Amino acid sequence: MDRRELLKIAALAGIGLSIPKGLDSLVGSIEAAEKTDLVVAHGTSPAKITRAAIDAIGGIKRFISRGDVIVIKPNIAWDRLPEQAANTNPEVVATVAQLCFEAGAKKVKVFDSPVNDPRRCYVQSGIEKALKPIGVELKYVDERRFRDMNIKGEALKSWPLYTEIFEADKVINIPVAKHHSIAKLTMSMKNWMGIMGGRRSSIHQRIDESLADLMLVIKPVLTILDAVRIMTANGPSGGDLADVKKLDTVIAGTDQVAIDSYGATLFGMKGNDLGYVRIADKMGLGTMDISKLNIKKINI
Repeated sequence: MDRRELLKIAALAGIGLSIPKGLDSLVGSIEAAEKTDLVVAHGTSPAKITRAAIDAIGGIKRFISRGDVIVIKPNIAWDRLPEQAANTNPEVVATVAQLCFEAGAKKVKVFDSPVNDPRRCYVQSGIEKALKPIGVELKYVDERRFRDMNIKGEALKSWPLYTEIFEADKVINIPVAKHHSIAKLTMSMKNWMGIMGGRRSSIHQRIDESLADLMLVIKPVLTILDAVRIMTANGPSGGDLADVKKLDTVIAGTDQVAIDSYGATLFGMKGNDLGYVRIADKMGLGTMDISKLNIKKINI
């Protein structure tokens, strides 16, 4: 039983326990956050809206415990500048990493398996510079650390995946929202292609089923969708600033299907327009119908 559950029991059981002043309000705020399915935070500071979104979903300590080893998986796949919106916003990544340390994390690891030269991607994205002062372990992927994983999915029966994801105590997914020429959009679920080994481009033949299958084995505790800038066309690599729209928004939650379904609305679409969202919803891996969700919107 974690501390949150213990507090709730102490506050609600009515068994004569002495409850410190203020504890009942703390438990109430925790319960309110747990009833919030998604938080949509809007503001001009990526750092502030990221903190606000995480606070509104229950706070970082809802997800991270003292001594945890954390893996944060952003999109760092392309040799592009932050203004081009091909990679996750560096301020969003750095803020989440800092929050993990504030919660007592022992170590925070960040990595991706880029399409372009990793050395250029890490630098050009701004993520290397943003993480350096924090003490994050920013790593290049080691090809020796891919192992065949038994997925038992519809399209993916097994696949080589990066083992450090599964060795971590907690995993946080931080994708960027953008157009994709094959999948229509790339957000939370598609971000996991960055931990796939082998000839991962071959899954494009059954992209929707494959992305849903990956959710059977990859279980992040928290997902933050970066929509500070979104790429509206010519994704996933982009390059033309005319394809970038500044929304100054992040979306936080624990259900990747719901986040991707909501994320589709940023592009004038619905979750039902994305095959992988429909399939994952049918598989019971999340909720596509955002009308059923409690969505909290905040402005900073």
